[in-house]
Amino acid sequence: MTAASPRPEGIAAGDYAALFDSLPDAVLVVGSDGVITQVNAAAERLFGYGRLHLVGQDHQMLLAEGYRSGFDRLFASLRSDRESGDSSAPQTPFESYGLRSDGTEFHGEVACSLLDSDGGPSLVASVRATFHRQEADAELREAMSLLSATLESTADGILVVGVDGKIAGINEQFTKMWGIPRELMAAGDDAAVINFVLGLLSHPESFLDKVNELYAHPTAESHDTLEFLDGRTFERYSRPQRVGNVVVGRVWSFRDVTPRRRAQEQARQAMADLAEQLKAMAFQDPLTGLANRKLFHDQLSEALHGRSSTAVDVLLLDLDDFKEVNDILGHAAGDQMLVEVARRLRACVRPDDTVARLGGDEFVVLLTGSADAESVAERIVQSLNVPVWIEGSMLRPSLSLGIASLCADAVAASELLRRADVAMYAAKAAGKNRYMRFKPEMMTALVQRTDMEAGLRLAIDNDEIRVSYQPVVSARLGAVIQFEALARWERDGRNVPPSQFIPTAERSGLISAIGLQMMRESFIQLGAWLSGGAERSLAVNVSGVQLRDRDFAGNVLAMAESHGMDPRQLVLEVTESVFFDADDHVISQLASLRSAGVRVALDDFGTGYSSLGRLQDLPVDAVKIDQSFVSMVRTGAEKLPILSSMINMAHSLGLSVTAEGIETSAQAAFLTDLQCDALQGYLFSVPESEAGLDQAISRSADALQALEGLRLRR
Repeated sequence: MTAASPRPEGIAAGDYAALFDSLPDAVLVVGSDGVITQVNAAAERLFGYGRLHLVGQDHQMLLAEGYRSGFDRLFASLRSDRESGDSSAPQTPFESYGLRSDGTEFHGEVACSLLDSDGGPSLVASVRATFHRQEADAELREAMSLLSATLESTADGILVVGVDGKIAGINEQFTKMWGIPRELMAAGDDAAVINFVLGLLSHPESFLDKVNELYAHPTAESHDTLEFLDGRTFERYSRPQRVGNVVVGRVWSFRDVTPRRRAQEQARQAMADLAEQLKAMAFQDPLTGLANRKLFHDQLSEALHGRSSTAVDVLLLDLDDFKEVNDILGHAAGDQMLVEVARRLRACVRPDDTVARLGGDEFVVLLTGSADAESVAERIVQSLNVPVWIEGSMLRPSLSLGIASLCADAVAASELLRRADVAMYAAKAAGKNRYMRFKPEMMTALVQRTDMEAGLRLAIDNDEIRVSYQPVVSARLGAVIQFEALARWERDGRNVPPSQFIPTAERSGLISAIGLQMMRESFIQLGAWLSGGAERSLAVNVSGVQLRDRDFAGNVLAMAESHGMDPRQLVLEVTESVFFDADDHVISQLASLRSAGVRVALDDFGTGYSSLGRLQDLPVDAVKIDQSFVSMVRTGAEKLPILSSMINMAHSLGLSVTAEGIETSAQAAFLTDLQCDALQGYLFSVPESEAGLDQAISRSADALQALEGLRLRR
């Protein structure tokens, strides 16, 4: 023993050491750091180590696995008893398992006390082997070892609290999970440990409320979660600890579910993001980012079911001649224009107003509570008329816009949108690039348009579409060299102008049936005249709608063959727009027809998008100068270089030229002097039916003779 350890009076130091070694129980002195400082002879015999081997080693080497973690708490408990003045109370021995030097384990009883020395307090442990009880306690020892090993190996933090509220046991995982300092556990101050734990939690009050609730109901079980200030999340399980049927404490287990919670949160966020994306796809136009048709209809219905005093206006618009932008510059440029239009529309309205793209180049604006919808419409027209540069080209968007407003007799969303559509169509008919407010008489025009389509279908079924022929003359040959077939429709005793029913036929797709009927009738009625000379030909107008029919070329050639018609005497007149159709099949059909001898003429030349320089790229054999250029000639003395340029350019490309719309001799003479190949117009003859073909030829001959006389006199 050290000098600091009091000796019984009258006993020498040597005698005291002999007395220490003569004790029958193994005695070890362990410092506060857990290191063995002294042992007696009985300890050497019991553990199988020499004294020099034991002194300076950690005491845990003498304890079986599962019994090595209690030193700190035992040391702290003894010190606490001393400070409370209860040091005289006998220490109750406890059972443990020791470990010999040969690796064998033994059961024993341990009694402990504190010993003061110069180096600070030490723990004196008296160990008595209980070999006589070893066999009887084998099963208990095995169970305790298994339980201890299980508690130490589990990923859960385990805390056992007695009915007195004091901590009865913990595993190593508990201290790691909560980050409880070793010295705090060693102090044995349960209140300090609890305060440390509470300081880590986001809601310590809830933690304590649950603890108090469970201790008020000892048999209750609980499962909840704890949120930490540092973002971690623990699941907390609590159940009573029983010995037999008696509740002796409560077992708390804690599981760190932070990774799982974070993964769940990430999954929830991913699902939320996906839901937002799906919502955007369901309600947003992908190109422009505007609301789509569905969202617009939902918001319009909501607005119409709102307060009756709130103004609701629908502004429906589409771009004028937008298809030609796609045809000439391509769809990518068209998309750029749509995006720019969407941006400008947003800038023209309030943030709460709805701007939607219904599809293609059709947009709609929903105004709620607006004081002046027409001012907004005017602002939209002006904003869109500002030029925009796309793909190196300056374009000036143009639009037609219709306005319809909520009133006493228009409460349904579909009705309001239909009225805006009618007003937009009226704006187009009035010259485009403008807005118009819906008026009841506009609906009458729509009804008439619908009625015309129905009547046109019936006329086709009843073979009521007739053909008239206008002659085309050659001043050089002094004769009629061609007849242009023109559709005529007499309905209820009244002639319907082609300018009215042809657009309806094209819009409805009826033009294909009309075209085939006209071609068949023309082949029959002009067959005899065409056989009179190879220079004679028949001209038939063909629309882009017809050319998009993949059987068109085959049908034309088959029909010509069945009627004995030489394909070289057939001229198909097309407008420039057909050459810019995105479907290459249109161009391939024209190429197939030309390879069979059919000629293609470019009608209304000079009024489309192409320049004279583009003429060489078009698969045509002839051009027809539009009447708007011919009408420039009044006296015949004008200087009109544009006409001479058009004719000279066409001739240089090997194309023949026909001037249409000639009404005066001065115009005929002027164009003849410019070497125009053929002339057409009322000067020679109005269109005639089959019965009037001879009269048309006769009138044309008279006009040609008068023209020759006029030129000779000049």
